[in-house]
Amino acid sequence: MDEVLDDIRRFGVKSHTIEVDLSRADVIATIFNEAEKRVGPVEVLVNNASLWEGDTFLPPKAKLANPLDETWADRPRPIEAGSFDRLFSVNARAPALMMAEFARRHIERGAQWGRIINVSTGGAERFPSEISYGAGKLALESYTRSAAMELGKFGVTVNVISLGPVQTGWITPELERAVLPSIPLGRIGEPEDVADVVVFLSSHQGRWITGQRIFVGGGREM
Repeated sequence: MDEVLDDIRRFGVKSHTIEVDLSRADVIATIFNEAEKRVGPVEVLVNNASLWEGDTFLPPKAKLANPLDETWADRPRPIEAGSFDRLFSVNARAPALMMAEFARRHIERGAQWGRIINVSTGGAERFPSEISYGAGKLALESYTRSAAMELGKFGVTVNVISLGPVQTGWITPELERAVLPSIPLGRIGEPEDVADVVVFLSSHQGRWITGQRIFVGGGREM
């Protein structure tokens, strides 16, 4: 994180980081208070934090639906209250509360321009072996559309980007070989591919786009 911060500051951009646990609802106001103190009012909110673990409806000895899932080092566990709560607290509840706090402060200061970009995943509508992760991201997509309807009159656009496989260190060579045939553009994504779409949606050029789910995955989903 320090390296990223240094890179940003080389461009002369004021920047600051804080570390919080998004599974705790009481940190939301703290994030905004710190941002306002350090860099001013929040005009662009990107909800890209995510928590992942595998869970399933199947009992421990049943064969998994996707043959690729059988190669996991840690087999997905049957869904339980704990896995549901952990995944939904970060992947759905936290961004919903972040959007609500953004909206409250935006409206109170009489602002007329704002951007919210949420980050989901391809296939959220059905995600075998990762059922609570997928369901939490699908809830986020629903929150996105509702927020777009409610906040448009205040000059806020709200969109969600749905990601294909992006290499942030978790894609092994074996997994890459397995998924490449499903990507029309023929390569795994890089963080820059996602960042460029976030910049576009945050810009003036994205001014008339709201409530949309945009696939960023090399054509893997259309």
